[in-house]
Amino acid sequence: MDQLETASQRLDKAMKRLEGTLESLIEQAREPVALRRERDALLVDRDELAERLEAALSREIELEGLTEEASGAIGTAIEEVRAALGQDE
Repeated sequence: MDQLETASQRLDKAMKRLEGTLESLIEQAREPVALRRERDALLVDRDELAERLEAALSREIELEGLTEEASGAIGTAIEEVRAALGQDE
């Protein structure tokens, strides 16, 4: 999970730098409307990626819980098989 959070933070910083750069370009450009549209599209993409990342983080937590549950069930099954084999001997 730490890697995803780190990636999320890096993405956010990069997008903020990109926003700043785009703002400068918009001021200097002859067609600021087109650049603003592109910037707005990038912002929408960033928001969508942030939502997807949040969903992935939630799914990771859910999968960790399921993994622990499955591991416990497998451990119990192994103990039961060992006990059954010991009784058969």
